[in-house]
Amino acid sequence: MPVRQRAVAALPTLMRALRKEAPPKPHPALPSLRRAFSLYDQINIITDVPEDQLRFHEFDDTGFKVNGVRYEGSLLCVGNLLMSWTPQKFSDITTESLSIFKTVRPIPEILILGCGRYIQQVNPELRSFIRSTGMKLEVVDSRNAASTYNILNEEGRIVAAALIPYGYTS
Repeated sequence: MPVRQRAVAALPTLMRALRKEAPPKPHPALPSLRRAFSLYDQINIITDVPEDQLRFHEFDDTGFKVNGVRYEGSLLCVGNLLMSWTPQKFSDITTESLSIFKTVRPIPEILILGCGRYIQQVNPELRSFIRSTGMKLEVVDSRNAASTYNILNEEGRIVAAALIPYGYTS
């Protein structure tokens, strides 16, 4: 019986070949939804950054260069606001040093915590405080934190970054 089923299934192909018909054309491919709704083709990471938007250009062991201006020490960025920040090493970061997030509105969707040269473990009290504000926490080295901030900020997302210079250690 299986042989008969295969023969019946092959019959339309055989009939087309005998009549020399062209095989039916497949439906045209639909565009990928990922591509159709992607913002990445609208973002130019190298140039054309609006003047009112913060952008990290460089970093070194003691500070950062943001929008062409050199800043020494730690920085706290909320949206497009830039502030000097008191912690000089990762162990100096406390709920008190991040207390601005109790009052800032709108609340950033994510806080990117730049730990300096190496990723550090965040203490549970600090993690709990950040969650209580409604933000998510991303802990990375300061180089990747600056880069991630640039990308998310260019996408128009409300993002915050707390960065310790790359050369500072705990």
